[in-house]
Amino acid sequence: MKSLEDTFELSNGTGIPCIGFGTWQTPDGTVAVESVRLAIETGYRHIDTAAVYGNEKSVGRGIAEAGIAGTELFVTSKLWNTEKGYDRTLRAFDKTMSNLGLDCLDLYLIHWPAIGHDGPAYNRETWRAFEKLYREKRIRAIGVSNFKPHHLESLMETAEVVPMVNQIEFHPGQMQQETLIFCNKHRILVEAWSPLGTGRMLTNPQLIELAAHYGKSAAQFCIRWCLQNNILPLPKSVTPSRIRENAEVFDFEISREDLDTIRSMPYFGGSGLDPDNRNF
Repeated sequence: MKSLEDTFELSNGTGIPCIGFGTWQTPDGTVAVESVRLAIETGYRHIDTAAVYGNEKSVGRGIAEAGIAGTELFVTSKLWNTEKGYDRTLRAFDKTMSNLGLDCLDLYLIHWPAIGHDGPAYNRETWRAFEKLYREKRIRAIGVSNFKPHHLESLMETAEVVPMVNQIEFHPGQMQQETLIFCNKHRILVEAWSPLGTGRMLTNPQLIELAAHYGKSAAQFCIRWCLQNNILPLPKSVTPSRIRENAEVFDFEISREDLDTIRSMPYFGGSGLDPDNRNF
């Protein structure tokens, strides 16, 4: 990867820009509009949002104000937990499209797997709606988020289209190797939400020291680390200088030795969110 416009290739042949601009926890309104517009002006061509973030309309405004042709951008949104099931999914998708002001969405994800006794059935019915939207060419690619291997295995028992993406928490302090191995085996691209650990990676002395060897910040180091592991990072910031800094990761390469050092790091700084044990 040499620039923000370079792409990973999904299993259906769709190209997805290698770094996404995340908007989780970005306040709705002016902040979201301006940060998205600045990200696009900086060169980001991949914008990630979700219905539950509450900022889809502002993200759509930021995209429109940037003045870039829709075909040059890749936009992702996600279906929230309360909207699972075939009919609810279709209605929720229409609302997302209205909020974003788009005619076609590049990627739509099930935000979290349904859990409990009826969870697998809900996931399958939801996915059936995703497949309908995909076949109607209203979505270019479909996938999931926060799915562990057993969630994916259950879904794939009846799926006619295998998920193309799995967006999970992934950073040097939380490497979900079992999920990564499963996804690689089935050609499911892994995206890293919170690749900076919601800022927790930025204060880790070992990461700071490693990054300094390359004249880079810990944030830049973590983003580059994702890319070199064939994982698509989704860094988020509303600070103009950091939005630009997070894009400056194409002028260095982490050595094999340093990659091995990170791989041997113990768990630290994860969010603690477990797809199988949550209260939302």
